[in-house]
Amino acid sequence: MAGGASALNSNSTTTIRIVVAGDRGTGKSSLIVTAAAEAFPANVPPVLPPTRLPEDMFPDRVPVNVIDTSASMENRGRLAEELKSADAVVLTYACDKPSTLDRLSTFWLPELRRLEVRVPVIVVGCKLDLRDEQAVSLEQVMSPIMQQFREIETCIECSAFKHIQLPEVFYYAQKAVLHPTAPLFDQEAQTLKPRCVRALKRIFILCDNDRDGALSDAELNDFQVKCFNAPLQPSEIVGVKRVVQDKLSEGVNENGLTLTGFLFLHALFIEKGRLETTWTVLRKFGYNNDIRLSDDQLLPPITRSPDQSIELTSEAFEFLRGVFSLFDIDGDGALNELELEDLFSTAPENPWNEAPYANAAEKNALERLSLDGFLSQWALMTLLDPIRSVENLIYIGYSDDPSSAIRITRKRRVDRNKKHSDRNVFQCFVFGPKESGKSSLLNSFVGRPFVEGYTPTIEERYAVNVVDQPDGTKKTLILREIPEDAIEKLLLNKDALAACDIAVFVHDSSKESSWIRATELLVEIASHGESTGYEVPCLIVAAKDDFDPYPTAIQDSTRVSQDMGIEAPIPISTKLGDFNNIFGRIMRAAEHPHLSIPETEAGKTRKHYHRLLNRSLMVVSVGAAVAVVGLAAYRVYATRKNA
Repeated sequence: MAGGASALNSNSTTTIRIVVAGDRGTGKSSLIVTAAAEAFPANVPPVLPPTRLPEDMFPDRVPVNVIDTSASMENRGRLAEELKSADAVVLTYACDKPSTLDRLSTFWLPELRRLEVRVPVIVVGCKLDLRDEQAVSLEQVMSPIMQQFREIETCIECSAFKHIQLPEVFYYAQKAVLHPTAPLFDQEAQTLKPRCVRALKRIFILCDNDRDGALSDAELNDFQVKCFNAPLQPSEIVGVKRVVQDKLSEGVNENGLTLTGFLFLHALFIEKGRLETTWTVLRKFGYNNDIRLSDDQLLPPITRSPDQSIELTSEAFEFLRGVFSLFDIDGDGALNELELEDLFSTAPENPWNEAPYANAAEKNALERLSLDGFLSQWALMTLLDPIRSVENLIYIGYSDDPSSAIRITRKRRVDRNKKHSDRNVFQCFVFGPKESGKSSLLNSFVGRPFVEGYTPTIEERYAVNVVDQPDGTKKTLILREIPEDAIEKLLLNKDALAACDIAVFVHDSSKESSWIRATELLVEIASHGESTGYEVPCLIVAAKDDFDPYPTAIQDSTRVSQDMGIEAPIPISTKLGDFNNIFGRIMRAAEHPHLSIPETEAGKTRKHYHRLLNRSLMVVSVGAAVAVVGLAAYRVYATRKNA
């Protein structure tokens, strides 16, 4: 495997902006002028205008703009602006002035951190021709500074007057932008970074056509041609494998170069400063500088209405079932933590380790993810973040057109008009006052045992599972718990209910205050739906049915249900495990949204007004039509009479 010059990836800038900074008198301007003009200047202005270096100075042939700066106090604001917009920073000190070297660690490098300038830094010792011959070496001087400031990419000494290593200064700066070390390699641990390992593992698997866990000579040659547009000679292949085997016996087996050997080679290239080799490989397979697939490898922008959602297609689910079976190594019908991590080992990270996906799906008694739980997690991620969902499908091996993995559902308004929804994934917003039992409802949905005591929900959380249908099929239900304190902020958005298939209002059936607050929320949500056109079906859940209801509970609930035209509250007890088929009832109401949409008094008044208005318009229209017909008849009569 040989190296080669790489092209910028699609997300990269077409011109690299290098900002040169440092104390006054350290040779910044002379460095820039001499590199650009290839001649040491007789007179140099205090600060140069932006200087463009010729493209043919560098093997990547990417244009470089160099920005000179002033270190004076009155120009400090301008300096900060320039540094913040840099692709790389060259920090200079004068080899004949040790105080300017000290200033790197006491001022300049801390200042870059204060300004949050997170780009590669090249430290340059100028005026090498004036350095004391007895001075310590560059390595001895810079080693402790580089240990403290990991953002330093490299250090170099130069002389503008003697024309020593001037092109190299800007070559290293350009290289640090095009082929940065930080995403690939941990300098302290001297190992490849996890995300780099994951990307290279995916590339290895894509190139291992016969799936035997090793790259044969033919597969190695195909890889070389794809990445570097040049084949490997048989002797070169033998040489590559010998280098690996001498250092790492498990890096080569009878079938060829193993994944261990493949990773070792890339670590070796990086250690030898040949980062362009690894970056060329990554970019050929569509990775950007964050070591994620670039946008052109993913879904194009999705255009949809607020009340349309995204679901995975049957083809995508079929692919996921195959992946699940492949990684269920012990064949127990569930994925343990190690199997799940292995499944996502070719993605930048396991996307389900953090909220809102962590603990959102059902696991068995051994904390393992069943097939239903696995597919539910994918349905949740596709609903919330379809671009990321499809991105992760590609990481784990989905090779068809990314657009074939998803479908856009029809509008919820159309579902209401047609009195039926054709969705496979439904989202239920769960509202209710504090201590009403919302969290217990979500926990029971994913099979978690009832827990005594109250723990307030601070942020929204999700629970997702499949619900068996009467016809034997399965559909996915997503419960989204919305804390009471978050409702006001939610409803500031006029499209807040557009993504909601059904709303559930939970109250503690033993407390009248809980019921009153739940009905207030019901009216609030129903009113918002009526005013925005996103009416949603609603159900009331009377939780904690194991307690005695408050005295007027039945009369109150009957009155509210009848007045608003929805089903009476559904009693459940998560403590006793008595759920009254609540999740099936939620699903049925969501599938037939026209049956459970509540009406407020304001909504009824508005409908009555529209009926009267329509009736009046109809009367006026009929009257106008009669008048027109009468006029026409008169004209006919008059014509005949005159004749």
